[in-house]
Amino acid sequence: MKTENVDILIIGAGPSGSVAAGYLQKQGAKIKIVEKQKFPRIVVGESLIPRVMDHFDEAGLFEALNSYGFEKKPNARFIRGKEDCIFDFSNKFGEGWDWTWQIPRADFDKAMTDELQRKGVDIAFETEVTNVEFHRTDSITTIKDKNGTVSQIHAKFVIDCSGYGRVLPRMLKLEATSSLDPHSAIFSHIKDVNRLIKTNDETQISFDILETEVWLWVIPFSNGNTSLGIVGPTNYINSLSESNDNAEALRKAINRSNYYTERFGDLPFEFDPIKLSNYSVAVTQFYGEGYALTGNSTEFLDPVFSSGVCFATESGILAAKLALRQINGEKVDWQKEYAEYMQYGIDVFTTYVKEWYTGNLQELFFHRPENPDVKRKICAVLAGYVWDKDNPFVTKHQNIIKNMAYMIRENKMDS
Repeated sequence: MKTENVDILIIGAGPSGSVAAGYLQKQGAKIKIVEKQKFPRIVVGESLIPRVMDHFDEAGLFEALNSYGFEKKPNARFIRGKEDCIFDFSNKFGEGWDWTWQIPRADFDKAMTDELQRKGVDIAFETEVTNVEFHRTDSITTIKDKNGTVSQIHAKFVIDCSGYGRVLPRMLKLEATSSLDPHSAIFSHIKDVNRLIKTNDETQISFDILETEVWLWVIPFSNGNTSLGIVGPTNYINSLSESNDNAEALRKAINRSNYYTERFGDLPFEFDPIKLSNYSVAVTQFYGEGYALTGNSTEFLDPVFSSGVCFATESGILAAKLALRQINGEKVDWQKEYAEYMQYGIDVFTTYVKEWYTGNLQELFFHRPENPDVKRKICAVLAGYVWDKDNPFVTKHQNIIKNMAYMIRENKMDS
């Protein structure tokens, strides 16, 4: 059986694996990526948030990605009936990027792997991990390519960036139940022939609230297509079509929007809508001797604030840095430097997701007159800067939203 030796094996070539590989390649580490699918492939997660730009830059991928002309995202809009609220990333608390991209993930992910391969990174597409054996920090991973050829990889460390494939969580029995209520989504793309490029309005990402826990995402791309998806409690999503027809369900959801029915209501889908059922996931641990889990291999919260790719790249590049230090003989405190760090950011965003679905966060979004200081601090969270402990909407996340929403409702009753 053919064997090869690497410093670090990366499982998965999505955003997490790509930024990890980009960083490690710059440091001269011997790496290999194993990816089960063939790129390009359709995947959810098409809206980014500004924090990810730090990771693409540090991984040496920004210039290549910027050359593709992906739609820029300087803000995000939330719509509730005739009300709207726009968060401008240039007007947020603290430092950080004030724009990012809206991207067809099939094109975006392939752009990253093309750049990595141009730089000499070894990526084995259509190759499946069938077994991993750990011998303290070293490991032997068995893989099988599309032709059925089996080989092995000896690595000093493994970074699992397999996303919903969740390779190591499945193999090592690390999967856990999410603390979030069960929600599901259905999405597709539409050729946006009714788009009028006159103002930012037609290319602006929007979250259209149909009910407190039900919302439609609208993500326009620079290629003329727009991604549309309906999100809500699983029972609600299932009720949209008695025959479990995803196209019927998504069409019905679009036609419930007061804002987008005219623009999208009768246009055909570019591909059969995809359903993601009970998408929130978790794990019992983020790392072990010889491996680290990143991105959706650890936790996926909810698409409402586009945090998925942010946590993927944050964990991917951090795991790469720590793994490289470890194989170079440094002592790494994985619990403090990785698990606790990542969990802090996840906890902050989890609160915001939960308070979105209780309606408390929506109360803050649409309250008038706006409080500019509060809005700037919430904007920083929505931009992905959830580790900035100078921001009270980060450090006091567990109570500050519900307390402010309570005061707003009390004031409404008094008036």
